[in-house]
Formats: sequence, structure tokens, C-alpha cells
Amino acid sequence: MSRTIHTDVLVLGSGAGGGTVAQTLAPLVASGKRVLLVEKGGRVDHGRLSGREVECAALFYAGGGARPSADHTVSMAYAEGLGGSTQVYTGTSLPPPERIISGWRVPGLAHADLAARARRFAAQNGADFIPRDRINDNNRLFKEGCEALGWKAEQFPINVRGCKGSSLCNLGCPNNAKQGTRQVQIPEAQRQGVEVVTRAEAWTIKADGGGAEVEVRVDGAPHADGSEGEWLPGRYTVKAHSVVVACGAVNSPALLLRSGLGAELPALGRWWTCHPAHILAGLHPHPITNFVGHPKSYVWQERVEAERYFLEACMYFPFTTAKNLTGFGEAHERLMRAYDRLQMILVLACDEALPEQRIDIDRQGRPVIRYALTAKTLEAMVRATRAAARIFFAAGAEAVHAPSARPTLIERSEGADLEARIALRHFRPGSVSVSAAHLMGGCRMGVDSAASVTDGRGRVHRHPWLFVADASLFPSALEINPYLTVMALADRVGEAVAEREGASLPVGA
Repeated sequence: MSRTIHTDVLVLGSGAGGGTVAQTLAPLVASGKRVLLVEKGGRVDHGRLSGREVECAALFYAGGGARPSADHTVSMAYAEGLGGSTQVYTGTSLPPPERIISGWRVPGLAHADLAARARRFAAQNGADFIPRDRINDNNRLFKEGCEALGWKAEQFPINVRGCKGSSLCNLGCPNNAKQGTRQVQIPEAQRQGVEVVTRAEAWTIKADGGGAEVEVRVDGAPHADGSEGEWLPGRYTVKAHSVVVACGAVNSPALLLRSGLGAELPALGRWWTCHPAHILAGLHPHPITNFVGHPKSYVWQERVEAERYFLEACMYFPFTTAKNLTGFGEAHERLMRAYDRLQMILVLACDEALPEQRIDIDRQGRPVIRYALTAKTLEAMVRATRAAARIFFAAGAEAVHAPSARPTLIERSEGADLEARIALRHFRPGSVSVSAAHLMGGCRMGVDSAASVTDGRGRVHRHPWLFVADASLFPSALEINPYLTVMALADRVGEAVAEREGASLPVGA
């Protein structure tokens, strides 16, 4: 038996997009409107986090953090749970780049407006630079290696308060220091009366008069952390005047495809993109502080426009490191036993958005990620690997492990021969561990329904009651961490929803 719920606004998802929209629309509650936020995942108690990789990954990530692409050459890591992926990223808070936003050519979308909104959210989330005296060796060596080469490494602003340097950012902060939407925007929305329901998955959306009817399924199976949802298990029909889809760049297109919108919106699910990434390790002759302190403080992106890649200092846990270090047996074991001497760099390629790269659904309606590494992307990752190797050696590493080299371990004495050692012919998809960071696209903004899914304010073409507010809106890859850009776009979407609801928002709300 289906239960029926009535609301004025229904927000689906609680990450950077959904959590922001909920806060933006919270003032509507005081005027008598009902705003309901529904999240597929649960509420993880951060005070109970163990720091064990496999255990924490099961709590936060879809598929345990290794959801494969359809051809099994790339693994996707995206979160489910209250706060979405804002719970498991490192807190890097960068403003939207003008070149990219202007290049999207979306009518009504101005970079200056997005940048102003992003600054407001950065301040709200306490984004600031980690003090230099608290930066660990892994990050310091990245900066020093860049400087030795004449390159400029830039420091990330990080949105943390009370960071204790556990380095567990990607597994959920056990100290609740990271200021994601669960810590900032959602509590503020709830304080003003927004209702939040977890462990409830939106399955389909259909028009219902001047609004929508949404089928929501509440799972009764115990969550990995033992939490329970707010609604009893079963199926619900939620009738809403306005619906905001903010389920992420995989689940938002899949939800709209399940709802039968693909026929009238040929761009739906298409032009999907990401930042394909893999980890490189430099072996130092002595132990360094790498797995304590904040894991990510610096980025090198001077060549991103021309070369289509950027590099970040990073540090990953033993299981993830072992998975990313190519090879088996004794050589692999030697590197893992030297874990406390490893410096790590994350290589990120900026892939182009192509119509054939897309989100699809299977017969059960679950998302299928039809994404494959293109020749241009592989070439960018090889160039990035060579640049990272130069940083390692400039920082004093005695050897570099590079998956696209043969043999994979390059000694310092061989550093002058990187062009030959690190080559495209060695980078075979499926044999090198590649993960997708910063999933984007699938519900791209644009002018009309022929080549886009929404307008510049996230309103789905031909459906004035339906909005999208997450990274699936991006027409192309952003080239940086998209967190603040998603929040800025979601804030605009929230204002458009308020206008539809006949409400005005306080200035700067």
C-alpha cells in the first residue's frame, strides 16, 4: 500500500546541490510553505567511524567506492548518505573559473554572479588555508618539487573547523571537522523548518496537474551503520508543486531517464564527463610525514588549458594505495612496506564532454555509466605522469612508481629518460587503475531541449515544475574541484524555485 505525502517543494538529494537548495528555500517555511528533503542514504554517526577503509567505504560510497564503468576500465567513487559527497572529499574550496563559465555560453549565467555566490558559501563553510607550520611533508615536498622546477604550486583553501589531522577526509571525518552540507547548510535549513527524510530513494517522477507526483521507496533493510530512516519501510507517493533533483551526476540523469523523459530530451544522460585520475608514488630515502595531517593542500594547474591535466598533492590509505600501485608479488610488497617513505601525487585529466559518454539505465532502472577513456585523455594522463615524476625527483625521491612506465619503477638515475620510459603504449585501459573524480554532466544547461536538459537556472525544458541542482548541470568539465560551483548554481536554482512558489527570499539568504 502506498502512502501519500503532500508538500510544496520536494528536494531530492542532500549533497552540495540539494543541501544548498534546502538552505536557500528554508525561509519559505515561515510563509507557510512545506519544504521536504529526501535522501537515499542514511545518517552516518561520525563519532563511530573507525577509519578502516573497507568498513568506512561501505558506509559512505555507492558500490563501496568502486562502481565500475560499463567497460570496467574506470571505477567511480561517489557518495550516498546525508551530506552526499561533501562528507568524503578533502574540503578543497575553489571559485568557479571565468574561462570555463564564459565558455559554457549559457544564457543568463554570468561568471561574476556565480563567483559572488561561491565566495559567500566559502565564508559560510569556513574555507581557509591550512597554516604552513601544519602542512605535512607529503604536501611540502610537492610544493618544493614544483618550485625547484620553476613551477607554481598553489595552496587550496580548505573548509574545515577544528581539524585534528587524522588524514581520513575521504572516509568521513571522525572529528566532524569538515564543513559539508550536513554540518552547515542542512542544520540551518532544519532550524528554519525544512523536513529531512533519509534512506528514501526517489524512483520515478511524473507530471501531476501543475506539479509532480514522485514515487519514493523506503528500504527496510538495516543500513551498514545501523541507522534507521524517518519513514516506515514501503512505497510513498509524494505530490509536490515543485521538484528539485539533486541526486548527483550519475543518479539525477538515471532518475529522469526512469521517468521517461529521454524521448523528449535527447541530451538527457549525454555529454557526461569527469576527471579521470590515478595515483603516482615517489619513494624517498627516509620516512616522511604523509599519512598524518591534512592530505591535500597544494595543486599545480599552470598547464591545464593547453595540456588538459592538473596535479594535486594527495595521500591515500594502504588498501587504496595497494590497489593503485601496478604489479604483483615481491616488487609490489617492497613498495607497500615502504609506505612511510612514499610521497603521492594525484594525476587528474580534464576530459572533454562528448554525446556518446553518457548515463544510461539497465532493465531494472539502475544507472549504467557508459564512459570510456579517449585517446586524448590517455595522452593527457601520460603527459601528467611525466610532470609528476619530475616533481618527485626534484623533491628528492630516489625512485618513482608510474603505472604507464615499463618497468613501472623508475630509478633516479633514469630521470633524464622519462619521455621514453613513460609512454602511451604502456597505458592500457583495464591494466592501469583509473578512478573518476568529480563526476559532471548528464543534465547539461543550455538553450533548448535539442541539445540540453535545463535552462541556465536549472529548470528542465518543457517542465516548469522540475529543476536540477547538482554537477549534472555542467555542459563540460570544470577543470577544478566543482564543490563551490555546484553550491553557487544550486543557490540560483533555489531562487528560481522560490519565484515559482510565489515567494521572495531575503537578500543574501
